[in-house]
Amino acid sequence: MSLHTPLCDVLGVEYPIVQAPIGSATCPALAAAVANAGGLGTLAVTWRDGPDARSAIRETRELTDAPIGVNIVLDERAKSIGTDTHLDACLTEGVDVVSFSFGEAASYVDRVHDAGAIVTETVGSAAEARAAAETGVDIVVAQGWEAGGHVQSEVATMALVPRVADAVPVPVIAAGGIADGRGIAAAFALGADGVWLGTRFLASEEANVHDAYRTRVAETDENETRYTELFDKGWPEMAHRVVRNETVERWEDADRPAPGQRPGETDVVAEGEEAEPIERYDEALATPDVTGDIEAMALFAGQSAGLTNVTRPAGEIVAELATEAAARIETLTEPLDT
Repeated sequence: MSLHTPLCDVLGVEYPIVQAPIGSATCPALAAAVANAGGLGTLAVTWRDGPDARSAIRETRELTDAPIGVNIVLDERAKSIGTDTHLDACLTEGVDVVSFSFGEAASYVDRVHDAGAIVTETVGSAAEARAAAETGVDIVVAQGWEAGGHVQSEVATMALVPRVADAVPVPVIAAGGIADGRGIAAAFALGADGVWLGTRFLASEEANVHDAYRTRVAETDENETRYTELFDKGWPEMAHRVVRNETVERWEDADRPAPGQRPGETDVVAEGEEAEPIERYDEALATPDVTGDIEAMALFAGQSAGLTNVTRPAGEIVAELATEAAARIETLTEPLDT
């Protein structure tokens, strides 16, 4: 059976599968591989300056003719570059989809539409979804608290998605805890028109992550992540989900002290590009150029890490997800034995 929903028509893709904008782990190779396989590949541009964002989009365009998306975080605490700079770069390069998260997209909807692109907004409640749709957002992403990385909701995906689907007349994408075809089928049953996967693509061969980080995610069980605000240097007071590692364990063993009193608060545990120091509790992501104690860093991952135990090319992941989901849906539609 075909895995086709209204979201496919809106996005112009074969499958309603979106690779989440997993911060610095996104790169042209990953986004293009997903796009070429029939999904929507997405670049995270929030932590890139304008020229770098344009360069990444152009490089992705050289690798695929399929639609691609970009994500822009609106929370000013998370960045030093203004949203207008990012949006100018993205629209100038002709991206197909602009997703906004951690803030309201209302001020930018008309501008994106005027450029011929589609707008999505990530939400954590039915009320947020309703407000987004009323401003003209084309698609809403309902992100449950199972998700990895920075998280917008305290509601589980299973409870959140049907609430959002009932609240808005636009397509809904389910995010959080989805990593295989069974999860996709479940998301459709809840009322979603598509799925948004981050942790599964974090373990892809193309993801721009350190091998130690990729391996750790693949080895992590569903009960080994923590929803916390611990890694707050760079984005204060924002909840996120990470793998329970040495840093988390030391903090928990110290009875979870407040910032300023945490164990090893000023430790430099690693170095990034150009020997930039990365302190314990920094929200920096472990990319391939990072050296030092990778295990001590913020290892962002969702509860679906327990289903993410094999590293494969991103295109193969998309094909496998689509095949598994279609097979599961076909099985569920068969008459029950009486």
